[in-house]
Amino acid sequence: MSTTLQKDYKERIVPALEREFNYTTVMQVPRLEKIVINQGIGAATQDKKLIETAIAELTAITGQKAVATLSKKDISNFKLRKKMPVGVRVTLRRERMYEFLERLVRVALPRIRDFKGIESKLDGRGNYTLGVTEQIIFPEINIDNINKLMGMNITFVTSARTDEEGYALLKHFGLPFKNAKK
Repeated sequence: MSTTLQKDYKERIVPALEREFNYTTVMQVPRLEKIVINQGIGAATQDKKLIETAIAELTAITGQKAVATLSKKDISNFKLRKKMPVGVRVTLRRERMYEFLERLVRVALPRIRDFKGIESKLDGRGNYTLGVTEQIIFPEINIDNINKLMGMNITFVTSARTDEEGYALLKHFGLPFKNAKK
């Protein structure tokens, strides 16, 4: 059960990156290792239902059960105790990762209002984090059932050693970067 994006990676992206960076073997070509979707919910200290709602929404978006992230220490100013749920996250790999990436690029990102592309700033090790301000850009979310708009961070973890390699890989996958680096 391989997705079209997975097949596209093997047939089109690998040879293109081999030519672009003069790799001697296929194993040197960077690949997408995982996609981590993370939602921080600060208001969850007051309203416990927010965590359950966020888990249900993230599970619907990704097709994989989301887990609650717990606080590591007490912070009295924020009424926060150790091991209280403060967010949710999902780590996608293999088929689900490619399926999510395809839906993100083809369906969700074009639904953003006044969309002009995403920033092209990687983290220095070939990984990229995309901040999404509203969960309603995903078609799996029913707007009528939303009680709070919540954003999320989507992190693309690659095996690339440099930002240039990671950027080229993500560009070939179809991520719509604003200003094309070259």
